[in-house]
Amino acid sequence: MSASLDENRYIICMKWGKKYGAEYVNRLHNMVKRHLTLDFQMVCLTDDDTGIDPQIKCYPIPELNLPANLPERGWKKLTTFTPNLYDLKGTALFLDIDIVIVDNIDCFFTHQAEHEDSVMIIRDWKKPWRLVGNSSVYRFKVGQNTYPDLLSYFEQNFEKIRQEVRHEQAFLSNYLRKHHHLEYWDASWCVSFKYHCLHNIPLAYFIPPKKPANAKIIIFHGEINPPDAIQGGGGKWYRHVLPSDWIKQAWQ
Repeated sequence: MSASLDENRYIICMKWGKKYGAEYVNRLHNMVKRHLTLDFQMVCLTDDDTGIDPQIKCYPIPELNLPANLPERGWKKLTTFTPNLYDLKGTALFLDIDIVIVDNIDCFFTHQAEHEDSVMIIRDWKKPWRLVGNSSVYRFKVGQNTYPDLLSYFEQNFEKIRQEVRHEQAFLSNYLRKHHHLEYWDASWCVSFKYHCLHNIPLAYFIPPKKPANAKIIIFHGEINPPDAIQGGGGKWYRHVLPSDWIKQAWQ
């Protein structure tokens, strides 16, 4: 699966709650504009569009029929698979708003998948044998009823699912492998800041984080975010973070 020349391309992101401000969405938009040469429309699903660049189309996050006051596990991201998502039709690349893009990302649209209904996703770094994807970057067919039962299955089986998996990406990976297809990006394209950029102790106290060869997108997960990487700090004692000038140049 890849986007044809006459197909709509979307960059979709999501922002809810107070953890991240509008500047994260706007910076993401700026990075995409610098690093994607193909035509695209950026869409933000959000509960608050205050301060978001008007070039970005904002829509409310679709509702999920789940119990109230659940711990945050990223379940909202599954609403990108709503069968008719605000009449968007084409190929969508979902990006977390706390990633940093450092190189051209055309390949995330032009890469040819083996199956038409495949979702392309990052293969999880920590336990790759589980075949779970990291949903910081994933590509899918939006608004074409390609995954018609995904959300209804999730809502109807939520109590069972939440006992089996901790996050939305584990459910998504398991469901797609069973009912559709799941494929993984080239391992060099999307790298983890804490796993692939930071040096081990004691070198981390003396050598700034490195930019891995061929990396296109840096993923921030856990306690470290882009401002921490720019300023230094934010990590646990065994992940000392010195300031990263290359992150500072990219994240704007």
